[in-house]
Amino acid sequence: MTEVMAKSIRVSPPAKINLHLRVGPPTPDGFHPLMSWMVTVGLFDNLEFVPISRPGVFLECDDPGIPCDASNLIVKTATALLESVKENEPGVTGLRAALQKRIPVGAAPGQSSSDGAFALLAMNELLKLNWSRGRLAELAAKFGSDLSFFFHGPSSICTGRGEIVNPTPPPKLRWAILILPKIHMATPAVYRRFDEMKMGQANALASVPDWRQWATLAAAEILPLLINDLEAPAFSLNPALAELHIRATQSLGRIVRMSGSGSTLFTLYDSEAEAIQAASHIQDQLQTRALPVQLCPA
Repeated sequence: MTEVMAKSIRVSPPAKINLHLRVGPPTPDGFHPLMSWMVTVGLFDNLEFVPISRPGVFLECDDPGIPCDASNLIVKTATALLESVKENEPGVTGLRAALQKRIPVGAAPGQSSSDGAFALLAMNELLKLNWSRGRLAELAAKFGSDLSFFFHGPSSICTGRGEIVNPTPPPKLRWAILILPKIHMATPAVYRRFDEMKMGQANALASVPDWRQWATLAAAEILPLLINDLEAPAFSLNPALAELHIRATQSLGRIVRMSGSGSTLFTLYDSEAEAIQAASHIQDQLQTRALPVQLCPA
């Protein structure tokens, strides 16, 4: 039995999508430099923390498929922060965390990274540590490049391995649909296929878009500009995802992109009504879950 030492805190980690993703050839250390425009979307998990007297971080989740042990990013980041402050905060010994999964696992990119990053944001406030977001992001980057984005979003350009984050104006268009197949794409496998296909070109990162100008464009104007260099390797690995991409493109009569290493597909709309209608159409015609979501929700 644990003893609650203070009030709890709740946060709502959002999902994110890569609107634009260029990937360069691997560097000698095996990592791929990238350039990506990332935005948050209106799809959220719920995460609650309560300080307890028992040492350690103890996670519970309403999804039995989510590991709650030391492999979970929430546990990793929260444990790291506790270790960093325990000498200066002797009264802080442990945390109980409860995660309600609302973001589909293995489909919506960034869902575990978001949870890990927001664990640090929640703890910073709960424990009154007064760490800057930059300091929290530096700690988070040890556990994955995607985590850094969530300290600077909701709209940012991510470079390096993804850990160099520069906020940029959110797109004027504010709606998208997410097409969420029950397909899990393993990011390392997608990058391996990317290398096998010899797709990494040094000049992929040389041409930097005018992000501020892109942010002013309507859906029909910006969709032809968006690129994801990981689409071809992902579709090569999973023909079902490739087929869904073709069918969604044909069914909607507009450009559909993949986010990150998959398997989420998306397209953009200028109005909520258009997004709602398109999501309903995809579900009816393709029998695949589709959600209308707001980009960069407040």
